[in-house]
Amino acid sequence: MDRIALAAGALYVIVLLRAGGTFAVGWLTGAGARRGRFAGRISSARFRRAERAIQRWGAPVVAVSFLTVGFQTAANFLAGSMRMPLSRYLPALLVGGAAWALIYASAGLGVLEVLVRLFAERTALGVSAVAVPLLAVCGVVVHRRRRAVPSSGNTGAE
Repeated sequence: MDRIALAAGALYVIVLLRAGGTFAVGWLTGAGARRGRFAGRISSARFRRAERAIQRWGAPVVAVSFLTVGFQTAANFLAGSMRMPLSRYLPALLVGGAAWALIYASAGLGVLEVLVRLFAERTALGVSAVAVPLLAVCGVVVHRRRRAVPSSGNTGAE
């Protein structure tokens, strides 16, 4: 249990710094956009309405974003760029970050322990447990890239 607490504490500090930094970068980017050439677009009624909605209701989205993969950075950046008040953002960051740290510390250490045991006791099975998912991900990436690139025989002009 001590290992999980130590890992969760370290991950909590990491997530607070990373997500808080992303929020700060978003805040600075939004401030720059408000002063730059996008100022006219940002001052529209529709944008201000969206900004108010995010400022008011964005905290639950930020907190839940820590339970997702890939949406966390976008949610924190958007919260910053849309100037979510710190009084709403910080509680969401603290709660969501704690959930993230606990999940990754407990599940992450559990998976790591299983892999170490597999490699120590059954090396071939351990290698397979790492290699098969890695090869599957590589195969999916290659397949998607090949589908995205149009074939050279199809020019579209006939």
